[in-house]
Amino acid sequence: MRKTMTVVLMTVLVVGCGEGAPSGENVALDQVPGPVMKVAAEKLPGVKFEQAWKTHGGNYEVRGKAKNGKVRDIQVKPNGDVVEVD
Repeated sequence: MRKTMTVVLMTVLVVGCGEGAPSGENVALDQVPGPVMKVAAEKLPGVKFEQAWKTHGGNYEVRGKAKNGKVRDIQVKPNGDVVEVD
């Protein structure tokens, strides 16, 4: 039983149990296209953006924290069309 619990615990630690970084290429915020950052700021006002990724599909995902501490992210096409807001 103890061995089983150890294996389960190690699996959870390795795999994780929350949302991780989106898959794709890390991008510096100053390298994210202007239309993407403009739409992100409009759709998520008050969010301080901290990270960005270019997804395998060519879209950008930008993540930051709202004033209340909640992590928010938005996925936007390079032309500024919103794909998803979380």
